[in-house]
Amino acid sequence: MARKALAGLVPVVAVALVATGCGSTNNVAGGPSGGASSTAGADFGAQVCGSGYHAPHFPAPFGELPGGARTLSGAGSTFVAPLMSYWTKTYSQATGVQVAYQSIGSGGGVAQIQARTVDFGDSDTGMTPAEQAKAKGPVLQLPLLLGAVVPTYHLSGVKSGLKFTGDVLGKIYAGKIKAWNDPALTALNPGKKLPNEPIAVVHRSDGSGTTNIWTDFLSEQSPTWVHALGGPSRSTGKTVAWPVGIGGKGNEGVSGQVNQTEGALGFLELHYVLAQNSTYGQVRNKAGRFVQPCVATVTKAANGATYPAVLHRAVIDGPDPNAYPITGTSYALLYRSQTDPAKAAALVNFFAWVLSKGQDLNANLNYAPLGQDLRKPAVDQLKRVTVNGKPAVT
Repeated sequence: MARKALAGLVPVVAVALVATGCGSTNNVAGGPSGGASSTAGADFGAQVCGSGYHAPHFPAPFGELPGGARTLSGAGSTFVAPLMSYWTKTYSQATGVQVAYQSIGSGGGVAQIQARTVDFGDSDTGMTPAEQAKAKGPVLQLPLLLGAVVPTYHLSGVKSGLKFTGDVLGKIYAGKIKAWNDPALTALNPGKKLPNEPIAVVHRSDGSGTTNIWTDFLSEQSPTWVHALGGPSRSTGKTVAWPVGIGGKGNEGVSGQVNQTEGALGFLELHYVLAQNSTYGQVRNKAGRFVQPCVATVTKAANGATYPAVLHRAVIDGPDPNAYPITGTSYALLYRSQTDPAKAAALVNFFAWVLSKGQDLNANLNYAPLGQDLRKPAVDQLKRVTVNGKPAVT
């Protein structure tokens, strides 16, 4: 199956990792000074994650629009919520404009923008044509960041660094691999003492863009997963019929279930994993390398990636051999045709800031900034906003 090309609040913590642009490489198997000699076993991610990081310093795409409203409301993705909280606080301090954001999941964000009960929504996968048809007019979709979806686990005595492939993860989530000492897992992790205990699978219980990114990856990598779900039309999406496991609402709910359950395996956005010092794994990419998720390897996922004219896909996975493979973006959803000049100006000004100065903040919370190749179409989308039929940006 062909890869699809592109894709409550947690307290904001300025994780002290910006100097390296990555999560800590401590306790990760095969770190910079070690690792297996074969390509399949070598820990390339830790080496890349130890490299330097430089903020992009994107210039403002256009001048600030006058007469903007002093308040905005948004709702949606929990994936973006920690960074959205950081952005909105910083933006308010700089401008006095208050942006209130509800972390209710991507499905909720789509529903809220369809109903036009918020000024903008947010989803980690773009709206489908069917979802667009239920909206009150054309909806623009602006990518805002790059982030990793990470396998996280709770095994007493086992540190971060377990290695996974997409096929093995798919078999676990399909209920075909049930124990931590299954031969498929022990073969990927020689020298690791994996316990003879059941895998407690944890997934999302709500409509989730994080789920869409995760299941997109499983569907590309694991025929077992696709078959278990009843085919490719059912094996990916914001909601799926999970064959096994227990659900948690939002990234927060999944994090809570994993951290409280011995033997648990779940999937989370990288910020949630690092903010709670959870254990997490490495995933094999299309180059056959097991890659540690961090700002540097997530940034590399956009290198050489191609983007469709309509930005709405879930997974970003370019050909860079050091790219972390389960990387996605999060889309702001806003109506192209605005009728309130003040609200339109406030929306355009806020997202113009997010796509310029805001990108310098992403790595503080272990998200990656948009590369220039993805930022440009995001700015182009923002320039399409109209006010009573006339362009907001002239």
